[in-house]
Amino acid sequence: MRIPRFYQPEHFACGETVSLSDDVVQHVCRVLRMKSGELITLFDGQGNEHLCELVDVAKRSANVQVREVTQLSRSSALKVHIGQALSRGERMDYAVQKSTEMGMTSMTPLFTERSEVKLSAERQGKRIQHWQQVAISACEQSLRNEIPEIAAPCLLTDWVQQCDAELKLVLHHHTEQPLAALDAPQSVALLVGPEGGLTEAEVEQAIAAGFKPVAFGPRVMRTETAPVAAQAILQYMWGDLGHAG
Repeated sequence: MRIPRFYQPEHFACGETVSLSDDVVQHVCRVLRMKSGELITLFDGQGNEHLCELVDVAKRSANVQVREVTQLSRSSALKVHIGQALSRGERMDYAVQKSTEMGMTSMTPLFTERSEVKLSAERQGKRIQHWQQVAISACEQSLRNEIPEIAAPCLLTDWVQQCDAELKLVLHHHTEQPLAALDAPQSVALLVGPEGGLTEAEVEQAIAAGFKPVAFGPRVMRTETAPVAAQAILQYMWGDLGHAG
């Protein structure tokens, strides 16, 4: 049985007794109903894993004793920064969750000409917090030890000018640019449009900012599918998929 993993953003020493955060207690005590003597793993988001034994388990609190500390990165050497057009509800959650599992480094939600989502300043803060938690949960499940950053939403026109990567790609199904013809980069910026696609003007803005238009096949993918499929290809070609061990 796999040892449950939880994110707690602190680094602990071997032998230290630690109080679990409220979020972790919720899962350990109320959802999983774990008992003293059982093992969990805590990771701090900076590459450190702590194998811990539960002690003093109660309904609303629990302590653990740290049995082993390991520094272990499961992040790809290929850094992928995604500019993801905002979409509604579960579609955006899916893009964040699966992109985290595929190894993204960061994601910036984008307002585009065809975006249907409008966010006030107050709602933006709540949505960023929500998406960051989606990413954390995906890290817990996928054994990632580093947490990808979900940045504040911004305009597509601003992001294409500000993002910094060795290779910049815009998904555009009208191109026949072969990905295999490009030199292997260490970092990629990936621009993904909304459900209705990017406008020609937006594509031209991206190209003017140094983005190369690429297609990952003959079919047009949904906005939440595109970053996942694209990353699978990028990580297979230049990252760590298919190269384990």
